[in-house]
Amino acid sequence: MAFVPAEVFPPGEFVREELAARGWTQADLAEIMERPVQVVNEIIRAKKRVTEETAKELEAALGIEAEFWTRTEALYRLRNSDPAPSKIARSAAIRQRVPLRLMTARGWLPKTTDVAELEQLVKGFLRVERLEERPQFAMAAKQTLYDQPLSPIQEVWLLRVRQIAESMVVPRYSEATLRRGIERMRNLLRSPDDARHVPQILSEAGVRLVIVERLPGLKIDGVCFWLSDTKPVIGLSLTRDRIDNFWFVVRHEIEHVLNKDGSDGTVIVDNDLDETADTSAQEQRANAAAADFCVPSSELDDFMKRKGPLYTDLNIRGFAESLALHPGLVAGQLRKRLSRGPLGDKAWMLYSKHLVKIRPVILETALVDGFGSSLQIGL
Repeated sequence: MAFVPAEVFPPGEFVREELAARGWTQADLAEIMERPVQVVNEIIRAKKRVTEETAKELEAALGIEAEFWTRTEALYRLRNSDPAPSKIARSAAIRQRVPLRLMTARGWLPKTTDVAELEQLVKGFLRVERLEERPQFAMAAKQTLYDQPLSPIQEVWLLRVRQIAESMVVPRYSEATLRRGIERMRNLLRSPDDARHVPQILSEAGVRLVIVERLPGLKIDGVCFWLSDTKPVIGLSLTRDRIDNFWFVVRHEIEHVLNKDGSDGTVIVDNDLDETADTSAQEQRANAAAADFCVPSSELDDFMKRKGPLYTDLNIRGFAESLALHPGLVAGQLRKRLSRGPLGDKAWMLYSKHLVKIRPVILETALVDGFGSSLQIGL
């Protein structure tokens, strides 16, 4: 460990001691160095810096190496410098804590060059007293990603979802109404345009649906948490703009709400909604419910036995029509099933023509932050 002195003296203090030891005056040293007395006096009083040239002159006059004088000068100036570096450190700490540039670009924080003001704005967004603290997302103040810490990107995205959810006025949550809402949604699976009704159906059941555009590196498809035991929230990023993914994620998060997953204060963050993944029991339940909602599992099993291993576009469209589904839902679930077999990841390249975009439809009726707009909430 390097020794750090409690107090650092300027070179002039050592010059003063050397003069006293020799019985010299400042005028004597000035005459030896061929410098004005005022210069020597300013060096002794630390008013004038010891340059490399002066250090060499002191070495010649006092027999003490020039390096000693330059190092002593540098250390003294460093320890007694302007406090501006502390502002730099605070600014760096803020940017380490949150993705500041992204947040200001999205309008989540106003732009300011005042570091103190910026720090207060960030702490206000996080709702913490100190930057080192972790924000409390939900009732029990837990923040888990299946025992993995959230990244700063994920953290601020989730907080933005919460900000918007808190501004929403919806009826008290009703499980019975939500279950009836699922049956209503089953009648919306044929046409992509019918997805526009989802926000209203969820709102009537007391579920707050919030869509916040992803931040780079987010890796979150959906999230479920509770503002209170009667206020469930579903957040979506719409990262994958496909009809199959939209309905799978929505139904997946609804299942979390029905099972009251996250009502203990845990934030249920879903960043891999492939039901083949090694997941917890609550994720397996949500995956199974979402898959069966998109395409009844027994029907898909029968279709694959009858038509496999070759599934033509005509077969997919005919099967979807028989179940009053959009072909994209069949294509999506079929790709997942096939990815478990010999095709592996190559299955994800199949049947893409059926996977129509749905984002423009849902953005018309949902409460949305991003995708070209910024809600003025929590600023």
